[in-house]
Amino acid sequence: MNASTKGTALITGASSGIGALYADRLARRGYDLILVARNRERLDQLARRLSDATGRTIQTFPADLNDPAGLAAVEALLRTDNSITTLVNNAGFGAATPLLQSDVAKMDAMISLNVGALTRLTYAAAPAFAGRGHGTIVNIASIVAIAPELLNGVYAGTKAFVLAFTQSLHHELADKGVRVQAVLPGATATEFWDVAGVPIAHLPSHIVMSADDMVDAALAGLEQGELVTIPALPEAADWQAFEAARQKMSPNLSHTQPAARYRVAG
Repeated sequence: MNASTKGTALITGASSGIGALYADRLARRGYDLILVARNRERLDQLARRLSDATGRTIQTFPADLNDPAGLAAVEALLRTDNSITTLVNNAGFGAATPLLQSDVAKMDAMISLNVGALTRLTYAAAPAFAGRGHGTIVNIASIVAIAPELLNGVYAGTKAFVLAFTQSLHHELADKGVRVQAVLPGATATEFWDVAGVPIAHLPSHIVMSADDMVDAALAGLEQGELVTIPALPEAADWQAFEAARQKMSPNLSHTQPAARYRVAG
């Protein structure tokens, strides 16, 4: 690890798109990297390019996070490598096909990766970060976490989990020196859309953000201390109002009696 490093950032889904851009930006900010993805050739190419450009130490760790052995290997690395100061949970895939037309096996694989792998990697990293009194966990969610009607409902459900999980992590870990952030991108120009089954050319151009702009905005949000970053949202006050409305309901979500509208007339 280089003397001037900010520690090591482990990035999942790092071989292309958003993950590769996080790798680029964090290396240029002084982080060494561990790049995790299935495609060894892409990882190696990216590692060579970033190492040459930044002088950082770049390790590659080919692994399929939907394979129990691959996931366990990355978990072990997070538990034992004390140089790791940042985890970027970016690996995942989506779908745009309506639920009734979807392959349930593919939906199950999506839940396993988007929810299961992200949860296990976070559980591997969080105790080490809390024990050292510092660390950062970035979870890539999606705007469908709060707008589930836009795409496939299972995909939206997985991203709603990521948002809720991140909010809970913040509640539990903030006083232990661990920063957490959920990033909710809108439509972003990556390979995501090919996998989801909707070519990006079919989307209205005015809603599609470049991946570079999305990642730069997300990192700016992290630096500003945001728990939830929505790169396209013009007014932060809109999110704050959304959260305030949710929290306003909290005292009335659990009572000894049903609400009056549910009481059966005698």
